[in-house]
Amino acid sequence: MTKEEKALVIDSLAAQLNEYPHFYITNIEALNAEKTASLRRKCFENGIKLIVVKNTLLRKALERVEKADADLVGVLEGSTSIMFAQTGKAPAVLIKEFRKSNDKPLLKAAYVEGCVYVGDDQLEALCNVKSREELIGDIVALLQSPAKNVISALQGSAGQKIAGIVKTLESRN
Repeated sequence: MTKEEKALVIDSLAAQLNEYPHFYITNIEALNAEKTASLRRKCFENGIKLIVVKNTLLRKALERVEKADADLVGVLEGSTSIMFAQTGKAPAVLIKEFRKSNDKPLLKAAYVEGCVYVGDDQLEALCNVKSREELIGDIVALLQSPAKNVISALQGSAGQKIAGIVKTLESRN
């Protein structure tokens, strides 16, 4: 591979690292062609982009986009593939589902919601990560709960008493 080709690959990787907010660094080594094709198909169906990369080129792309965390760079050994996704937990759920019938892919590291997760033991935690939108929805639901209680109280018998008191006060003026 010439220097120009390497520069193009690094530019492409850097663009994808900027385009996708979440990525998983995995090891799919030793999957045969049929299983690799199946994994790629499942990735495509779930909106996940899977590519195999050279460690040195990925390291340079991470440095270029300032995501070269020491933990991320430390896992760049052996066979490496990267999964890009718009949804943080989608690749984790896919990996977990795929490993029900296979022993790979193994999770080396992940960059999700601005945090770095290192090691295959983090897969379960990544499956449970809530997106920013889900967290906002939870907060809105919690804030609406007290307001719903007040409204239901006003609509019930307590509300009729309050309405009667208001009418009495209005008639005195």
